[in-house]
Amino acid sequence: MAVFGACAIWSLATAAVHGGRPEGVLLAVLALAAGYAAGRIFGVLLPVAAPCAGALAGLALAVALPRLAPGPETVAPLGHAGATAALLTLSAGAACCAAWAAPVPALRWALWLLAGVISVAGALLGSTTAVLTCCAVLLCSLAAGRMRRRGPGLLALAGAAFLVTGLTWAVAGHTLSGGLAGALRDGLTPRRADLWRDALGMAHDEAGLGVGPGRFGELSTTAAQSTLPDGKPHSAPLQLAAEQGVVGVLLLAAAFCWVLFALWRAPRPTPVVLTAGAALTGLAAVAAIGNALSFTTVSVGAGLLAGLATARPLTEEPAPPEALSEFERDLRHDDHPAA
Repeated sequence: MAVFGACAIWSLATAAVHGGRPEGVLLAVLALAAGYAAGRIFGVLLPVAAPCAGALAGLALAVALPRLAPGPETVAPLGHAGATAALLTLSAGAACCAAWAAPVPALRWALWLLAGVISVAGALLGSTTAVLTCCAVLLCSLAAGRMRRRGPGLLALAGAAFLVTGLTWAVAGHTLSGGLAGALRDGLTPRRADLWRDALGMAHDEAGLGVGPGRFGELSTTAAQSTLPDGKPHSAPLQLAAEQGVVGVLLLAAAFCWVLFALWRAPRPTPVVLTAGAALTGLAAVAAIGNALSFTTVSVGAGLLAGLATARPLTEEPAPPEALSEFERDLRHDDHPAA
């Protein structure tokens, strides 16, 4: 709550200085908080049914409403694609979390199959990013069953998220050279790279307070030249750097690091924790190169998954059989240590 409160207060402060519009940030904070609270509650009451229902709801939204917001943003090619990929990534993570929490092996495999179906749905919707992130979440979830310590896994996920953010910053600042820079620019489209360059320039000019929430579209020459401008640079870290300065970026990083810390401290089984961490890291990667966090459904889904994975169950959950080492399985008999 301290991190969320700081994000809201800082957006109001920067808006007061530059006359910006903090409503988008405030709505995102409210959506995250509401989703997290709901996840903590349903994670206690329905540890298997709640994430399963969330996965199905996310899949249904992505398929039935491929354009998740009204107005010109739904038509612009940079808008809804990232939101669809983020929503499917969270859905795959929720399905895998439900699989690890399921006590019946047949149900567990059915839920993993659901995660595979979500990956296929991403391919049918034409989202390569969704296919990559969903497959990565599924593979990380299967590998999590063999990990006995969650700390190294969460550190690796944090490193992956910061690596993607660093690459975004490098593309925006033209610090990469050679074939890699050209390949990244072509894959991300030149227009997106130009939007990032404008955002980085604003961050350099107004490093302390930024230009004000919601004012990127007014000051960006690339956004002004677009036929369907949406007023966003399509990168959450760069948008906060441009509109709220260094403090805004640090608050975003603090929120992500706090989620990983909460997962590390969570009483849920390690496979559930690492699966949720992988899905949220996938969301962070999508948000670093897209406009995913501007959609309320994505913010609610992220909070819901984090809440489900950090909920404190009323009774202690036994670790799934796959999560136990071979030595531990040999030692146990009828759930009691052998004499």
